[in-house]
Amino acid sequence: MAVVPLSREVPVSPEETALLFVDVQNLNARPEGGVYKSRGLDPAGARKRYDYYFNRLQSLAIPNMTRLQSAFRNAGAEVLYTVIENLTRDGRDRSLDYKLSGFNVPKGSWDARVMDEIRPGDDEMVFPKSSSSVFISTNLHYILGNLGVRYLVVCGMLTDQCISSTVRDACDLGYLVTLVPDACATYTAERHRTAIDHIRGYCRQRLTDALLQEVSAAG
Repeated sequence: MAVVPLSREVPVSPEETALLFVDVQNLNARPEGGVYKSRGLDPAGARKRYDYYFNRLQSLAIPNMTRLQSAFRNAGAEVLYTVIENLTRDGRDRSLDYKLSGFNVPKGSWDARVMDEIRPGDDEMVFPKSSSSVFISTNLHYILGNLGVRYLVVCGMLTDQCISSTVRDACDLGYLVTLVPDACATYTAERHRTAIDHIRGYCRQRLTDALLQEVSAAG
């Protein structure tokens, strides 16, 4: 019997695929979000300091996320979301890292909401997390197993933090991971490029247009 070589370069199969949006929420995707308030910045100050980041979000990453969301929904794939959010109002459940980093997102707060641009559907799942990798502080792995998911497509923010951690853990847990670089963002172009290069060995990488063509062909 011929041995089929293993490869990450396997096209997604929509019925076994989940599209995961990581931390695309008011907290860090809006200049009036809590991350910037905690740094003493008003919305104008946040836009000025993080001009590259907000421009990338608005002109590239978020438009691509909306296209991906629509295509994967139409193909019958699961669309899932993570948000940084406490399980409590006072944040006593947060990880030590989040406490040290100053992330305190009360349960049910405006900061914890997924951005309206990619608002979850009525029957789509949102996983509140208190760790960089969603797999550490949620039951996502268990749920993906129940759903029969083999392929995980990841996009969101920040590329060099929660995206990188999630991709690495997903790979170790046995998923075929596809990262969409032009549907991700972090605070500088250098940080984004470095992160994309560092996690190349854990996932295949496809730009939005190429992935949309793949999903369309599979559908």
